[in-house]
Amino acid sequence: MAGGTASGKTTVARAVLESVGASQIAYLPHDAYYRDLGDLPAGERTRPNYDHPDSLETKLLIRHIKELLAGQPVHMPVYDFTTDRRTQETILVEPAPIILVDGILIFTKRKLRELMDIKVYVDTDSDVRFIRRLQRDMNERGRSLDSIIQQYLETVRPMHLRFVEPSKHHADIIIPFGGHNKVAMEMVVSRFHMLLRAQQEELAAKEEVSL
Repeated sequence: MAGGTASGKTTVARAVLESVGASQIAYLPHDAYYRDLGDLPAGERTRPNYDHPDSLETKLLIRHIKELLAGQPVHMPVYDFTTDRRTQETILVEPAPIILVDGILIFTKRKLRELMDIKVYVDTDSDVRFIRRLQRDMNERGRSLDSIIQQYLETVRPMHLRFVEPSKHHADIIIPFGGHNKVAMEMVVSRFHMLLRAQQEELAAKEEVSL
């Protein structure tokens, strides 16, 4: 599940989780894999480009996906956006029939795309996304108005045009207007249900053969 910043990816992901059932899905948000900047002084942690693919430890995400596919649980990192650091805690993610990954840059890496069965891009107008990001960063991350605008102009918008927007052509499904597009969301959820049923039928067939 890809798309620009504040496009509604998480809203769509939550709709899938609620409809299909959290027990059926291993959820890995790419945001959890931001690199730890603990070795930098606090005043310098706002300087790195958080919207560039290199800011994320995607190799670790790929490894975790492969481990889940092999039936092994993984310890997903926890990133604190108020301090720009990974915490000492991790979240145990158990294997599940469906692995759901979301993030603005997940379609930019070929090795990550090759692990995906369905690629969904959540497409929302840039002005709407900016307003949502502004509200989120001020209310949830304690950011100032000036710092949000500066980051948006210096890195968020340029990196969106360079990496995120071009990655849209890799998508199998594009959802316009994000989480407000109920028809498209229902289609995506229906597709997940179909995949789950097909997997269950395949497992049942294998059990019958083994008997």
